[in-house]
Amino acid sequence: MHSPIERLFSLFDQTAVILQEELRCTYLEAVAETGENFFYGDVLQEEVSELNRKRLKNEYRQIQLERFTNEEIRKAFQLAVLKGMKEHTQPHHQMTPDAVSLFLSYLVGKFMNRYFAFTIFDPAVGTANLLTAVLNHLPEKQVKSYGGDIDDLLMKVAYVNANLQKHSIHFFNQDSLQPLFVEPVDVVVCDLPIGYYPNDDNASRFILKAEKGHSYAHHLFIEQSVSYTKEGGYLFFLIPNSLFTSDQADKLHSFVKEYTVVQGLLQLPLSMFKNEQAAKSIFILQKKGSSVKPPKKALLAELPSFSNKQAMQGMMHKIDEWFTTEKQGL
Repeated sequence: MHSPIERLFSLFDQTAVILQEELRCTYLEAVAETGENFFYGDVLQEEVSELNRKRLKNEYRQIQLERFTNEEIRKAFQLAVLKGMKEHTQPHHQMTPDAVSLFLSYLVGKFMNRYFAFTIFDPAVGTANLLTAVLNHLPEKQVKSYGGDIDDLLMKVAYVNANLQKHSIHFFNQDSLQPLFVEPVDVVVCDLPIGYYPNDDNASRFILKAEKGHSYAHHLFIEQSVSYTKEGGYLFFLIPNSLFTSDQADKLHSFVKEYTVVQGLLQLPLSMFKNEQAAKSIFILQKKGSSVKPPKKALLAELPSFSNKQAMQGMMHKIDEWFTTEKQGL
């Protein structure tokens, strides 16, 4: 017996392969197309031959989406997307590891515990895997969500991904470092795009612009996110461990100190990364506001391997204790 995730992945995969040949497109483009077909229960592409049209419709009919949980749909779709991304070597086509997405979801839930309704924004939403993982773990909440990305294909994948999971996400296909049509939100989650930002003209608007040469995109994303967060709102960033040791770190440090309160820094297990240079941490900030009090002690920890259940339970217990002690008005 195949698991629900395997069955769904098999459907996405087999139908994407048919569409890839028919449409002469990449596998990732075909995944977006088949996801849309599956959602509508029809073959929307006119170029598809009559024979393959019948085959595809037959495949889509075999599986009722309603019988699967959102997490099963997200994980199955994610597997197909990951397969497609292996063909794409662009460095920004990297997906947040699943264990990290789930842990971030847990943290957002803890910090937003006393709120019933709130807004959330991911300015580098990619395929919306991280954002939908967070939404799937807040089923009792009313969450209005937004996602921005400059990559057209990833936006299409994100839109299909959200539809399949029945999440109403407002997407913006644009450079998220340009002015945004988003009201300030309660929560930002972002796996920061790392590297240099090529648009020096636009970068010049930012406090964290480089004095000379290109600015760091990840620094500008932090500043932009803080700008679009309400007073007292929370920001959850996946940052490189080298964030505060780079050549422009002093400026970033001053910015963080002036505009936010550091709530926590959780280092992800090094075993998750190919090398130490690629290692990341979860950085939790709260935007300053009249009622914001800094924690007596920030939540600082090195996370154990996510597969070590006993150590992870111990870590969750420590985090729970931190919330109890700090109260945070939560």
